[in-house]
Amino acid sequence: MSRTRAPISVVAVAFFSTFSVLSVVPREARADDTPHPLRYDLRLDIPVTVVAGGAALGLNLAGGSLAPSCRWCGSNGLDDAVREALRRNDPAPARLASDVFAGAAPVVNLGLAALAANDEGRPEEIPLNSLLIAEATSVAMLLNAVAKVSFARERPAVHALPESEKGSTPNPSDNNVSFFSGHASFTFALATSAGTIAQMRGYRIAPAIWGVGLPLAFATSYFRVAADRHYFTDILGGMVIGSLAGVGIPLLFHRPVSQSVIVGGGPVQGGQMFTLTFPSPI
Repeated sequence: MSRTRAPISVVAVAFFSTFSVLSVVPREARADDTPHPLRYDLRLDIPVTVVAGGAALGLNLAGGSLAPSCRWCGSNGLDDAVREALRRNDPAPARLASDVFAGAAPVVNLGLAALAANDEGRPEEIPLNSLLIAEATSVAMLLNAVAKVSFARERPAVHALPESEKGSTPNPSDNNVSFFSGHASFTFALATSAGTIAQMRGYRIAPAIWGVGLPLAFATSYFRVAADRHYFTDILGGMVIGSLAGVGIPLLFHRPVSQSVIVGGGPVQGGQMFTLTFPSPI
């Protein structure tokens, strides 16, 4: 695969994955501007976010001591082929680009989610939306941190070094935490949770959140391979876990609260209809 064709393949995968994710998210009818309140419990959601985020941070800081040597040291034909096609001779600019994009991702996704709520005239929904996005992202990052120390996969740039030079890398404690990519997990969790919540809320600009967040996540992931920091399967693992957390947690725990449930209806004398409605439980 040539270096020219490689970005085209990445774009093709991006479009396919985008439509795949969108297909599982419910489309909210927008017949009016009626709010779509989401299920939540601050007594649960705040502790989950704080504990998951804190545990992920702690495991990442301790990653070197928990994975001092590689348990998964090799690669495979697919990873080798993609690495050869995408990695840059000078990885520093690509690594900087991946860090900049990952740093911009929370600002972009949370900012767009806030803009969407404000566009609907419902700015009071911004704090809860932000919390739920942070919750899904924190869970994704905890899963990522556990996987990194469990698999202890050697990074591709380290794997290419002679054995005698592996201990002389700028950060040896970071040598064996390649699977799966934290940058990919982080950016995809942000993009998919923000998009899912915006769509469940029925926001008019929800498609724009998907349209900006996902390409940003794909670009971040591409640069991680170009920087020789991750194999393709590391990126794929991060994409899958980040997206599953970003879509799954809002759908499973925060689906919109129905205003009423129609129990039944039928014709009565005079040709009129009757319905019985009850509030939906939160």
